[in-house]
Amino acid sequence: MRSRLIIGWRELISLPDLGVRRLHAKIDTGARSSAIHAESVLEVFQRGQMCVRFEVITDDDLGTRSVCTLPVLDRRHVMNSGGKRELRYFVHTTLCMGGRCWPIQLSLTTRHQLRYSMLIGRQALGGRVVIYPGRRYLAGEPTADLSE
Repeated sequence: MRSRLIIGWRELISLPDLGVRRLHAKIDTGARSSAIHAESVLEVFQRGQMCVRFEVITDDDLGTRSVCTLPVLDRRHVMNSGGKRELRYFVHTTLCMGGRCWPIQLSLTTRHQLRYSMLIGRQALGGRVVIYPGRRYLAGEPTADLSE
């Protein structure tokens, strides 16, 4: 059995499927699902499959925008940070943190008024990590080869 990754309440992650090399993410075990700030969200059909096209802004100094198109996994209601229900798209993607990568479900939402554009909920962490809530950046730089 592989040892669990030691993380803090805030970590650097990468999302190689989205072309995101480095992003500051908040770890939130009070949130069931994970969410990312997405702009210009649009339903599209590719090869007969419903997909969603959206833009993600990276944490580099340039505010680089990554345009992504992924199949829609689901659309469901989620309680947002303000306590209101909102309908969100969910997609499958890969999360990399601390030299490890694994698949997660990710909802697309508006987080522009929140400090972190990415929130990692407990479903994405399930059994893989030990969290030190008083610490941050324990996992180090994310390592994912985005050139694949």
